[in-house]
Amino acid sequence: MEAFMRIALEEATRGVKEGHGGPFGAVIVRGGAVVSRAHNRVIETADPTAHAEMLAIRTASRVLARFDLSDCMLYTTCEPCPMCLGAVLWARIGNVIYGCSREDAAEAGFDDAAFHSVFGEAASDSPVVLIQRDRQACLKAFRKWEEKEEKIVY
Repeated sequence: MEAFMRIALEEATRGVKEGHGGPFGAVIVRGGAVVSRAHNRVIETADPTAHAEMLAIRTASRVLARFDLSDCMLYTTCEPCPMCLGAVLWARIGNVIYGCSREDAAEAGFDDAAFHSVFGEAASDSPVVLIQRDRQACLKAFRKWEEKEEKIVY
């Protein structure tokens, strides 16, 4: 498993364990170094936009003091939802490495198919390259979520 994806998975697992939100973690990397890391905090903050990718992008922008993250990569434990993909586009991040698919997320209760249908599928000429890796490892965070007895489903 790639080191940066391992960090994203640690974040996702931490978020589930602490009851902050769903099984999602993200890491922004620039020049081989971690700029930011985050996990889903939707439950903790009562903020529906507090997805791991959104929080990691916000932190990276603050750390680098700029909104253009075109020299960065995003590692995330799950394929970005349309909102997060929009943030990736606005941040000019060109490469996203993700673990689980949107179908995996749907099986765990995070079905965003309705959102994808509203916005349509990604354009074939999208400036964002989406690469799936380490799916089996990232599924561990979803299993932890599914096994969690006291959780808030959203």
